[in-house]
Amino acid sequence: MKKYTIGEIAKKYDVSTDTLRYYDKEGLLPFVKKDKANRRYFLESDFQYLDTILCLKRAGVEVKQIALFISLCLQGDCTLESRYDFIKQQEKELEAKIARLSESLDYLRWKKWYYAEANKAKTEEIFFEDGTTQVDSKFYEEYLKNK
Repeated sequence: MKKYTIGEIAKKYDVSTDTLRYYDKEGLLPFVKKDKANRRYFLESDFQYLDTILCLKRAGVEVKQIALFISLCLQGDCTLESRYDFIKQQEKELEAKIARLSESLDYLRWKKWYYAEANKAKTEEIFFEDGTTQVDSKFYEEYLKNK
């Protein structure tokens, strides 16, 4: 069975070796073995755990929670329900985060349109309610219709 060095894994997963060492120190990599020279090595069977760890990290899950989840995985079938509940909760939290990010992206797109139009007119006063610096809501409604 092929052994992969920490450098090979770092390259494969586009993370730094320092990140992998940190994950090991924090208990995320209890499956990692060490050779006689005390160098970490990984096996192909470790890839499923690495995929999971990096997915959870990208999703914003805290390192301590990921370590707990990996610990549950290594305990076998007796933790299947706990692992399911954990993943279900992470899915719910990520969906909420995506919804918030989507709202932010929509707002940024509105502002991009707003500034593009203001640049064409050489002023943003075209959007203001008469005598104010308040943007007239009809422009946002117009933007929504045309997006």
